[in-house]
Amino acid sequence: MPTNTETKKQQNQGFFGNLAFNIVIPVLIMSYGSGEEYLGPAWSIVVALAFPIVYGLWDLKQSGKVNGFSILGIVSVILTGGISLLKLPAEYIAIKEAAIPALIGIAVLVTQFSKKPLVKMLILNDQIINWETLNKSLDEKGKQQEFKKKVANSSYIVASSFFLSSALNYILAKMILVSEPGTTAYTEELGKMTMLSYPVIVIPSMILLVTALWYLFSQIGKITGEELDTFLNQ
Repeated sequence: MPTNTETKKQQNQGFFGNLAFNIVIPVLIMSYGSGEEYLGPAWSIVVALAFPIVYGLWDLKQSGKVNGFSILGIVSVILTGGISLLKLPAEYIAIKEAAIPALIGIAVLVTQFSKKPLVKMLILNDQIINWETLNKSLDEKGKQQEFKKKVANSSYIVASSFFLSSALNYILAKMILVSEPGTTAYTEELGKMTMLSYPVIVIPSMILLVTALWYLFSQIGKITGEELDTFLNQ
């Protein structure tokens, strides 16, 4: 079993790997390598988007299991490349950017009525919560139904974060992608959009996700009457 130090090291490597291969490297290539004297508009997109695709496939192989969000990320990158290389109107990029988080938000709302709500995988997965201990405590106190209502409430918060991301994605794409597809200017704008996606989209969405996590953590303590540490995987 990995120690806390090893786990933190892996998390840091994962964070910096994601940042480098999904944001920094593609942005640099599209911003500075799209001129005709370098890679050109088309090849700079191909090379730039190859990094997140290869990294995503490598991450899937390393984890040893299929992650729906990783696959969705790879598909998103491929669609961006395909739309750009086919020189389709920028509107298609804006629609694609908005559609993916919107679909996840809908999935969060729909699955809350199933036995495996998506919100549990997003913010209360097995790496965070010891479900065996928590379910035992909820059963003993007859609080399973009450807890399910709290999970449903958190689903609305999580879904709202994806709907917010959807709206911001669309607005960002419409504001930045204004040049003719297939040109150097368009490729540079695509790089700029990728760069701005983190501060403009990810940060507000993360605030809502953390709010949902804080809400559920506080409710676990209130419902069970026990310290939250009791149910956390150390």
